[in-house]
Amino acid sequence: MNEIRRDTSSLIDPFGRRVSYLRVSVTDRCNFRCVYCMSENMTFLPRNDLLTLEELERLCTAFISRGVDKIRITGGEPLVRRNVISLFKNLGRHLNGGGLRELTLTTNGSQLGRHAKDLYDAGVKRINVSLDSLDPAKFESITRWGRLDEVLDGIKIAQDVGLKIKINAVALKGFNEDEIDTLITWCGEQDYDLTLIETMPMGEIDEDRFDQYIPLSVVRERIEKKWTLQATDYETGGPSEYSVVGETGKRLGFITPLSHKFCESCNRVRLTCTGQLYLCLGQDDKGDLRTPLRQSDEDGLLLNAIDEAIGRKPEGHDFVIDRPNSAPAVARHMSLTGG
Repeated sequence: MNEIRRDTSSLIDPFGRRVSYLRVSVTDRCNFRCVYCMSENMTFLPRNDLLTLEELERLCTAFISRGVDKIRITGGEPLVRRNVISLFKNLGRHLNGGGLRELTLTTNGSQLGRHAKDLYDAGVKRINVSLDSLDPAKFESITRWGRLDEVLDGIKIAQDVGLKIKINAVALKGFNEDEIDTLITWCGEQDYDLTLIETMPMGEIDEDRFDQYIPLSVVRERIEKKWTLQATDYETGGPSEYSVVGETGKRLGFITPLSHKFCESCNRVRLTCTGQLYLCLGQDDKGDLRTPLRQSDEDGLLLNAIDEAIGRKPEGHDFVIDRPNSAPAVARHMSLTGG
């Protein structure tokens, strides 16, 4: 692959926002079936439909050339894709002055025991781990067949090799809302940051999302009765609004796509494992990057397609969740879009 040539013109959307953050789904497959994310009997994409890891690297490099400086690898579960560590190693070459400021990933933690050291050596310095319960039975219930001990062991191994850990927990009414204090305490003891997330109406699942949904404004009111939340200007380039928990010294983030939109500062787009560029998590419009990628070994057509897609990035998403609108806002599952 040719050495990267950085274009001084950044990706600017129609509302003047600079797109600097690319989330890349390397697979729609996952070894869990979390009840708010997937149906139990999922039909995944044929493997032949997926871009190769080399094609994904070329796409990421094209975005870096246009000013993207943060890449998050997602899935499904990204670490179940065969040889995915090679992608991390190749993208890691763009760190330390090569145009990329941060390379990271979101994972369910089940594969960290095998891959944490390789991730760190590739240049990954912090990771997000999805973990919605510290109760083994409830964890197995929500993931349908996940093992909590395997995930906790993997997180500890990742921490021991030097990776900074942030726990992501989806707040679910009647399921884990009584565990929030436990999660805050545990994260403080383990030196992990924590982000709470509202459930999102994406893809058909076996549950009613209205029955799952609890606004984080309600959760925050409960938290503030026990914990001291101190304002902070800390940000990671993502949608979290952070506070510091006075009693633990760790950060607590809130991602509120339904109760409080964060679109005015959106700086990210999402690339699927099939080469489709989604311009907004809550909209169906997308740009096809696979076709220009495969039409030419030169990047001219690909960069034009990226520019054309960014030129259609919407002002915001339209997530609604109530009983009359219990159908998903978008038909695709989160695992296809990449978080």
